[in-house]
Amino acid sequence: MDRRSIIKNAGIAGVLAAGAAPAVHAQAAIRWRLASSFPKALDTIFGAAEVFAEKVNAMSGGKFVVTVHAAGELMPAFGVVDGVQQGTVEAAHTAPYYFFGKDDTFALGAAIPFGLNSRQLTSWFYDGNGMKLFREFYDKYNIINFPGGNTGAQMGGWYRKEIKTLADIKGLKFRVGGFAGKVLSRMGAVPQNIPGGEIYQALEKGTIDAVEWVGPYDDEKLGFQKVAKNYYYPGFWEGGAQLDFYINKAAFNALSKENQAIVESAASYAHTEMQARYDNRNPAALKRLVAGGVKLRPFPKVVMDEAFKQSMALYEELRQSNPNWKKIYDDYSAFRKDQNQWFRFTEATFDRYMQSAKL
Repeated sequence: MDRRSIIKNAGIAGVLAAGAAPAVHAQAAIRWRLASSFPKALDTIFGAAEVFAEKVNAMSGGKFVVTVHAAGELMPAFGVVDGVQQGTVEAAHTAPYYFFGKDDTFALGAAIPFGLNSRQLTSWFYDGNGMKLFREFYDKYNIINFPGGNTGAQMGGWYRKEIKTLADIKGLKFRVGGFAGKVLSRMGAVPQNIPGGEIYQALEKGTIDAVEWVGPYDDEKLGFQKVAKNYYYPGFWEGGAQLDFYINKAAFNALSKENQAIVESAASYAHTEMQARYDNRNPAALKRLVAGGVKLRPFPKVVMDEAFKQSMALYEELRQSNPNWKKIYDDYSAFRKDQNQWFRFTEATFDRYMQSAKL
């Protein structure tokens, strides 16, 4: 008698008596490794990957485990795209503009000088064409992307000497993240792309003259105020720098629909929480820095104007030479234009009033 006949004619008791109980297989836990581009000391940026892992674990009831590894543990900070593309790790958390050397288009997924702010970028990805366009772009790298946090508008960095004219930019050895260096180099600076964990030593030793990272909370942790006292604003090259979770395409497609939804939901949660942490922690950090003798300085208008001019010229050059850039930037720039017209009458006007009001 076959097993189905036993089950049909004898019921459970008969099945057990016949020793023909159907096999029960426990579902094996899913284990992923995530490589971060950031050091553990930065609980805001590195912390976003930890939040992602915690939410995946919680939503799966412990059946889906993601271990998070700081820059240098599994691979270098700037090696994570190759790691995900090749399947060395299942996931990474990084700033897309670090990889402009592969294709300048990567930068549009993070921040470009005089680009979208954080709310606008989130809107473009989630309700505009940003996600669709980048899914198509990343497909050639075997990557599926999810927004993974945003710093908000950043500070303009730390300088040993004051920046008064365009002449002060020329020859400036400046640690600046990724793609923004292209604009600054057109202004005469000498950009350096250095991972977060190595910046302080370069500034302290005089290898570089200036450095930008994110803003007061992270910068204070990294100790830049001990070496340079001139703290400039705004970071016009990062009006809203977005981080991404990069997922190996094969690893993601191997997940059940339920687990795919868990990954997406966990990434969205981490995306929101990261900026909430920055917005909460930056104000107090800035007060501490100023109390400690740091001098806040705005970039001169002549510097801002030249940077804007060089940025727009660069983008047009890339439109002519890089089809990937043109396809995404054309949509991005049209979205930016509409957003700035809208924000002009709402957020910007409201913010200007509130910032001048005596509360």
